[in-house]
Amino acid sequence: MSRESLRQTFGEDADLYDRVRPTYPPELFDALAAVVGDHPRVLEIGPGTGQATSAMVERAWPVTAVELSPGLADVLRRKYPAVEVIVADFDTLELPAQSFDLVISATAFHWLDPATRVQRCVDLLRPGGALAVVSTHHVAGGSEQFFVDVQACYDRFTDDAVANGLPAADDVPKDPEGFERSGLFGSAEFRRYVWDVDYSAPEYLELLSSYSGHRALTIERRDGLYDCIGALIGAAGGSITKRYLNQLSVGISLNQPLA
Repeated sequence: MSRESLRQTFGEDADLYDRVRPTYPPELFDALAAVVGDHPRVLEIGPGTGQATSAMVERAWPVTAVELSPGLADVLRRKYPAVEVIVADFDTLELPAQSFDLVISATAFHWLDPATRVQRCVDLLRPGGALAVVSTHHVAGGSEQFFVDVQACYDRFTDDAVANGLPAADDVPKDPEGFERSGLFGSAEFRRYVWDVDYSAPEYLELLSSYSGHRALTIERRDGLYDCIGALIGAAGGSITKRYLNQLSVGISLNQPLA
């Protein structure tokens, strides 16, 4: 399926997405606050149901959120009435130039048009404003043998097996969006946050059901995959530990004040 098709799948079960998707380390937002100050005007792209929004609302940052899915947007509005939620495709949405101190996208930037996404974000930043991209990576660690063994399930039921296993956190490239090469930023910095989450078999299968690639499988393939994964978790004692890497990439805009 294409990028355009896959990114439509997340809103098919907004309540599931809200229930299972993890949030982000508080330290990540502490690092952002050190860059943008205590009360930045924020544009969040692809907020889902507020996995990153929650930390900004807690800090009383004024947030405008652009969400593609009406279903996810409805949940976001219900949870955070103070957030201005716009249901739109950011790739074609027109917003006033130089209107925000911070443009942030958490685990959603890769769904935007790669040819235009960085420039479109930079155009919305006030002079000295920051573009922050938070990426989420599945990395080696936690229940390591389970994640080796589970590749046989993916080999059997999907086309998405990881040939060489999960990468170590330190092996994930520090600048996947090319901030340093873009010429659009006066400076760029990168931080990593590694953390573990424990899942029972039902919890882990629900998490997988929120991923676009799993939702795109046929029912027969998905049922077979989940049976295979569930059996492995049962053999591992009924629960597994998953390791996440969140990488924060921050670029400071070179924009000049509007005439």
